[in-house]
Amino acid sequence: MSQKKAVVLVSGGLDSTTVLAIAQAEGFQCYSISLDYGQRMRAELVAAERVAKALGSIEHKVIRLDLGAIGGSALTDASIAIPQEQSQGVPITYVPARNTVFLSIALGWAEVLGANDIFIGVNAVDYSGYPDCRPDYIAAYQKMANLATCAGTDGGGLRIRAPLIDLSKAEIIKQGVALGVDYGQTVSCYQADTDGRACGLCDSCRLRQAGFQAAKVSDPTRYQ
Repeated sequence: MSQKKAVVLVSGGLDSTTVLAIAQAEGFQCYSISLDYGQRMRAELVAAERVAKALGSIEHKVIRLDLGAIGGSALTDASIAIPQEQSQGVPITYVPARNTVFLSIALGWAEVLGANDIFIGVNAVDYSGYPDCRPDYIAAYQKMANLATCAGTDGGGLRIRAPLIDLSKAEIIKQGVALGVDYGQTVSCYQADTDGRACGLCDSCRLRQAGFQAAKVSDPTRYQ
């Protein structure tokens, strides 16, 4: 019997790296995918390739698209400052429709591979308030995926797996450590430099720092 396959969205950050380790631990042959979508923090793409190799992805793809062409986010528009204070509501670091676009590309590759499972590292507890990180969104996307694809309509069924969605950042870190994840290889910062060193000031850095403190795990992040 051939081993089951999964497509795993890998950004190079803490959460998606943990998800890749979880999928591996569940016995999947993992095919990881990253999106070069015009993001300012280019170091995350290097980190994504690094963790995909370290965690044994069968294949790692980098798909290029330009979400910067539509703008609307500090992550794709260099003229918009990355906020260094926690904001109310959906922050300017939200990239319009990003997870919907990412999941659609992963969905297409899953059909090609004959994979029924797509893993994504969204989290609805310690996160920045992004609407496409909520359980209702994941459930709705899975329903759409099964209506929109041959894989879904032929009865095989497609699953959108979000194993971190109800976990705190500390719980995520503890699970990753138990699976042997080296978080020193990951980059989470919204404005990391070209060497992958974090600013220590943005929302993503604050959540990451607090997670390591709460988990009582030494923070391996390299800071500027």
